[in-house]
Amino acid sequence: MISPRSRSLSSYFYHLPQELIAQKPASRRQEARLLVIDRARGKFIHDTFDHINDYLPARSCVVINNSKVIPARLLGQRKTGGAVELFLLNEKDDGYSFEVLVKPLKKIREGEEIYFDGAITAVLEDKEKRIVRFNKKNIIRHLKKIGHIPLPPYIKRQDTKEDREDYQTVYAKHPGSVASPTAGLHFSRDLMKGLKTKGHRFFELTLHINYGTFKPVECPDIREHPMHTEHYSIKPAVYNGILKAKKEFRPLVAVGTTTTRVLESVAISRQLNGSTNLFIYSGYKFQMLDALITNFHLPHSTLLMLVCAFGGYDLIMKAYQEAIQKHYRFYSYGDAMLIL
Repeated sequence: MISPRSRSLSSYFYHLPQELIAQKPASRRQEARLLVIDRARGKFIHDTFDHINDYLPARSCVVINNSKVIPARLLGQRKTGGAVELFLLNEKDDGYSFEVLVKPLKKIREGEEIYFDGAITAVLEDKEKRIVRFNKKNIIRHLKKIGHIPLPPYIKRQDTKEDREDYQTVYAKHPGSVASPTAGLHFSRDLMKGLKTKGHRFFELTLHINYGTFKPVECPDIREHPMHTEHYSIKPAVYNGILKAKKEFRPLVAVGTTTTRVLESVAISRQLNGSTNLFIYSGYKFQMLDALITNFHLPHSTLLMLVCAFGGYDLIMKAYQEAIQKHYRFYSYGDAMLIL
């Protein structure tokens, strides 16, 4: 049962000073700050991410999202020489076409050709649905040459060559996301190796994050929000391994809200491959998670609502105020929290 406060959009607002929005990552991934939230005691601990083993439950089963960010922002030109920007959203089944965001959409005619480096072109086939068709199949293979890393809109700078590595988890494998599963950005290979030697196990799944992750909730009653849909997959052997770990009473730790949504979606549907529009907010009964690693999220976002559902509304909002007072860095390139 969700309380009137928990279903009210206004409950998920907080004021964040602009200077706390991280514009660049920590100099070393694992040196980001870590706010540990102990739900049982209602206590906070301040540390750095490289000490996370000190707080993880013993023999944790750590589940990560191995989706890889594609260089989804394309800068091209019209035949007239005017600049055009495409942001790739969803690939179509024909292998040539994409649903996109277009700037400036009003000026471009349906059927007009757009030119990119390397003899790659695209035609705006459907202006209303914003569908473009490229002249090459499987355009994702060519994005390394013509694409830019799609930094979130609150990072107020152009992407750099460093972002191609910084905005990618060290375990990213399967291209398809237009935003990074940022809770995983704090893991270095050495840190993961060290955690494995301490008895923790890692399990991988895939959820391709689309642009809907940045869409704020606008409905005064959050239950009326039309949740975006994202595609996921988890190998049967991996899922069976997770279930076996649960039976052995190994604590399940989700790295990020995307991983959480997959685990909970599979627990509900029993489908290991598919799509999910699961919207988790206060009152949701978690079936899989024992702990959550996550970043700090935007006000009015479905991500913040998920975190409040898991950690408890009052405790999480108190933790956000604590983080602001202690000048934590927020959002994609910011610091992390571990909710136990």
